[in-house]
Amino acid sequence: MRSHPSGPPPERGLFCNRTLNLRAIKAVGYDMDYTLIHYRVEAWERRAYEYIRDRLVAQGWPVGDLTFDPGLAIRGLIIDTEKGNLLKANRFGIVKKALHGTRPMDFEAQRDEYASTLIDLHERRWVFLNTLFSLSEACIFAQLVDRLDAGQLPGSTPMGYTDLYEHVRKNLDATHMQGRLKAEIIADPERYVIDDPETPLALLDQRHAGKKLLLITNSEWAYTEPMMHFAFDRHLPGGMTWRQLFDVVIVSARKPEFFTTRSALYEVVEVGGEALLRQHSGPLKPGTPYFGGSAVELERHLGLSGDQILYVGDHMFGDVHVTKDVLRWRTALILRELEDEVRAIAGFRATEARLGERMEHKERLEAESCQLRLEQQRRRFQYGPRSDTPSEAALVARQAELRTELEALDAELGPMARAATELSNPVWGLLTRAGNDKSHLARQMERYADIYTSRVSNFLFATPFVYLRSPRGSLPHDPSLPGGTPVFPSSDGGGGGLLGPDTGE
Repeated sequence: MRSHPSGPPPERGLFCNRTLNLRAIKAVGYDMDYTLIHYRVEAWERRAYEYIRDRLVAQGWPVGDLTFDPGLAIRGLIIDTEKGNLLKANRFGIVKKALHGTRPMDFEAQRDEYASTLIDLHERRWVFLNTLFSLSEACIFAQLVDRLDAGQLPGSTPMGYTDLYEHVRKNLDATHMQGRLKAEIIADPERYVIDDPETPLALLDQRHAGKKLLLITNSEWAYTEPMMHFAFDRHLPGGMTWRQLFDVVIVSARKPEFFTTRSALYEVVEVGGEALLRQHSGPLKPGTPYFGGSAVELERHLGLSGDQILYVGDHMFGDVHVTKDVLRWRTALILRELEDEVRAIAGFRATEARLGERMEHKERLEAESCQLRLEQQRRRFQYGPRSDTPSEAALVARQAELRTELEALDAELGPMARAATELSNPVWGLLTRAGNDKSHLARQMERYADIYTSRVSNFLFATPFVYLRSPRGSLPHDPSLPGGTPVFPSSDGGGGGLLGPDTGE
């Protein structure tokens, strides 16, 4: 573990939505992809994109010239499959930014399309980008919308945007089913995997603190074993392997169905270099990988349930939402992009302070302008109290002065406000913000993730015995900086989760 004499950098913090006493957690379950193992996003998604594109070319689609655009989509966006749009919505489901295909929609077009629409993810029309694996899918769909609008896609009958999305989805699924992409990753993991020797150490700490460790992944055994070997075994002590680290290993789990339904459980048996399946009954054996099964069966084996188990994953719905909603497990969301987001916010702090100060000044001028309008109205209709301003002409003159000042302020504020909306990504801005509000992703994080952080190894900074306390819930009338000590203090005293003495909860 690297030394951090003044504490970890703020972007490596554990951020707490709901108080969590890690000492009370008896088992910690982990997803694998983008949780225990982090990929070089652009490299992985570019290859996934190219596989989808090449399948379409083989089907006669004239799309061989398309290339992956890593900035076109971010996690937390929503695909409107009916309209062919990429959307960013706020916590209320109100669309704040939209692209039609790859082209930004102007304000009027966006208002006409979505002014009376609230996004409800229960409707099939909306597809939420839950994970970084969604970026290639969103990118090629948006580019194909442009081609569809230009009449450049094949087909004897007109294809709708929903048909187009289903075709992209089918080819994406086929790409993963064929396994060629994953074979590439296995053959050259250095190219695709970000090495993090601190993650195995964090899990060793948890294991030796008495917690049972669970690996529950949708990846198949033929991919899980070599990837975990590459990421873990060289960083474990004394010839230990990753399989000895986990009490239970479940592959091809079919999340989210693993958490909501019951399915047969099979033991993965390795015979002559091949992985075969044998139906299993009875207790689970440590170090033995299993295929399928269900969370109910796992809870029975562990003798644990509900808030005794913490599940850690990167998929907003399949890892976090369902486990919280159905099983009442404690939840941790891994959001690797959070590190860039926190750094971007910190780098913008001086401009943000200037923006805030000038906005306060603008609000004062606007308040005075509104009061003058009310004064003129009362004089015109001869009712209510009046100010000491002697004449209508003086009121009009002051209004003109305020208008000039406000126009100058708007010219000053415009570039700063635009820069605020372009942090991290020039098209979409911050993952957790939509305009001046929380994004739809942030709302789901707040509701379903007890804690969130950028990577599993951040648990090292807090230890397996930490008591994480959430900040006091905020409402518009609350103080802007609630009291409390941040778990990982930043230079200005801001922070996320809170540390305090153990109260035995």
